[in-house]
Amino acid sequence: MHLSNAQRAQVLTHALPFIQKYTNKIVVIKYGGNAMINEELKQAVMGDIVLLSLVGIKVVLVHGGGPEISETMERMNMKSQFIDGLRVTDKETADVVQMVLAGKINKSLVNFIENIGGKAMGLSGIDGHMIKARRLDDIHGYVGEIVSVDAKPILDVLDKGYIPIVSTVGWDSEGNVYNINADTAAASIAGILQAESLISMTDISGLLRDKDDPSTLIDKVSVDEIDALIGEGIIQGGMIPKIECCVKAVNDGVKRVFIIDGRVPHSIIIELLTDEGIGTMFLK
Repeated sequence: MHLSNAQRAQVLTHALPFIQKYTNKIVVIKYGGNAMINEELKQAVMGDIVLLSLVGIKVVLVHGGGPEISETMERMNMKSQFIDGLRVTDKETADVVQMVLAGKINKSLVNFIENIGGKAMGLSGIDGHMIKARRLDDIHGYVGEIVSVDAKPILDVLDKGYIPIVSTVGWDSEGNVYNINADTAAASIAGILQAESLISMTDISGLLRDKDDPSTLIDKVSVDEIDALIGEGIIQGGMIPKIECCVKAVNDGVKRVFIIDGRVPHSIIIELLTDEGIGTMFLK
């Protein structure tokens, strides 16, 4: 799409009040799924993050990387097993999770952002003992439930003008490494930082009244309505834990939580810097 200079100026003018609202505020973005695997979408997401950072918004990027962990395990002749949507994680799998999340994916995202003019610093939940965890249960092995989050490493990196990129592995005092769900980690981090917004990028367009009809998107939900929506079957299956993370973040003091479609190019900018928005917003 070719815009004239006048149209470009108009776009920027329209974005101004939104930029003013978010300047110097913290926005946590949870990144994963298809938006991470597709190179073109990755380019758009990273570009959006650099843009937000350059206009004075403090962006914290929290990422998972399930598909890439599965792919790496396959190459190592290891079998992926899931129970209730969570990866069963023995010691060996925990090593792969740490290698892929805190190593390969984290550093490639840092590199990507630096190469397009941003300033980024990679962190994992182990760095500065940021995400303390314990076993969720005996069935899943080293899948972690978050005990506490120390936001100091993230705040230090933000203060130095960098975008913190956080991979979701956790630690405990026995030296174990835990695989932590990225939605859960992002919600806890956003809460502890008292973020202005948490944006969860997913592979769906938001919360739909009818899951097969995109035109039934619910654009705004109060956390008080969640139980009723679960009762009606509008929120079901794999959406329940995602929405529970949104509710936790709002209850912990995050002003707005969004679920947006990460498959739409520039969905972050559309959600934060325009009137229209693109996904579902959760509020008190």
